[in-house]
Formats: sequence, C-alpha cells, structure tokens
Amino acid sequence: MSSDSIPESVPAASGTPADSPFSSEPTARDEAPQFVLPLVVHLEKTDPPARNDALVTAARAVLTILSDPRSLGEDEGVGEGEWARAMRDWQDARIRKVVRRARGAEWRKASTLPGITVTGEHAEVRVYPPVPLDGWPKELAKLQVSGTDLTDPEPPASPDTAGPVLWLNPEVTMSAGKTMAQAGHGAQLAWWELSETERKAWREAGFPLSVATPDAARWSELTASGLPVVRDAGFTEVAPGSCTVVADHPALRR
Repeated sequence: MSSDSIPESVPAASGTPADSPFSSEPTARDEAPQFVLPLVVHLEKTDPPARNDALVTAARAVLTILSDPRSLGEDEGVGEGEWARAMRDWQDARIRKVVRRARGAEWRKASTLPGITVTGEHAEVRVYPPVPLDGWPKELAKLQVSGTDLTDPEPPASPDTAGPVLWLNPEVTMSAGKTMAQAGHGAQLAWWELSETERKAWREAGFPLSVATPDAARWSELTASGLPVVRDAGFTEVAPGSCTVVADHPALRR
C-alpha cells in the first residue's frame, strides 16, 4: 500500500438511524467537512510489537481520547475542552480513522504534537485530535501507511470473555494498520452504546479489552446477536459493507 493509499473506514452499527455517521448509505453527513482521527504506531525495525498487542493498544487509544476532558464539551457536564470542537466536527461527519507508522526521529517529532500516547504490553500508539481530511500536520502527513504489517510470534492468549472483546471477522484479511483502525471503530461503537456509569467504570479500570478472531460459527452468532457491528466503507482493502468487527461488552449483552 502506498503512502497515498490511506486505510480509511467508516463503521456502521446494525439498525442505526439513516443519518447516523455509521450508516452505509449516503447521508447529509457526507456533505459536511470531513475529518479524520490520526493514530500513529511506534514501529522500529528491530523490535516491532506483536500484532494483537498493537490492535488492543489502538482500540484503547481511541477510547482514551474519546473520554479525555480535552475532548468533552459543555453539554457533557464539563467546560469546553480544547479538542472538543474538533471532536464534534469529526463526529458530525463520517467517522474516519487513519493509522500510520513512525520510527526513530519520526516518532520523536510526532510525539511533540498535541495528542495522547497509549502503551500496551510492548506497543505504543499515539492518537491525535481530528484533523481535516486534506489538512494533516506536516509531521504526520509524511509518515508512511505501508509497512504496518505485524505478526504474532506466538498465538495470542484466549480472550477474557468476561470482559469487553472486539471480535474480528475470520473471513476478512486486512493489514495490521487497517485492522487497528477497525478495532478502534469497534471500541468507539461500544463506547457510544454504554451509559455514563458504564463508561466511567470502564475508564477507571484502564479500558481493559481483548481482540480475538472467532471461528466461522461463532462469528455468525455474534453478527446476529444485536451487538454493535462495524461495516467498512470500502475505501481500501475490503469490499464496501463488509462486516469487520463485532463490539462485545458485558453491559451490551442482552
């Protein structure tokens, strides 16, 4: 994938209203100025993180910026945060996330921009307030999308099904960068469905979650369960409307 081929995707929950940012059909949101949530994964040549660790960390990064006081507005019971306007503009249009990679001096420069670095077992992902689709800061615009393919040296541990799990479609193949964006979509869908009390409990626990790939039979059950489902817009890698992630949270299990 070239640096100009950005893994953008728009999630969609089953049964969402026609004007939802997650609707797979054209809506008025498509006419609004479009923004993107940048995520940058720290990826050194000699010591890359495991794929599953990167996926979990990217999802936690999205949750972290969604809940950060700087992202909240007056209607959320706090003073207007410095990122609140950008977050509103982003969420009023289509929900786009882009994952790029950085190493060495690139990572150090990227880390000087306003944002939040979230650390996993070994992975580091920095998330930034949304930027216009065609207005990236130069420190991020030059970062590459290609080269984010990661592997798991050992099979990931079984997911903790007593807690939140982001289930990946076993029949869809995606690069690590693309999958990181999809995991972020799934985490965001779960966050939106939770009550304020449930959000607070998840945040105070440090946003624990697992990312796992079920077998085909289990995937079929999950997509029919009523849990939030990410449907990709088809900008890159997968066909439009493909179901990529089911967002499973204990509070959402009916």
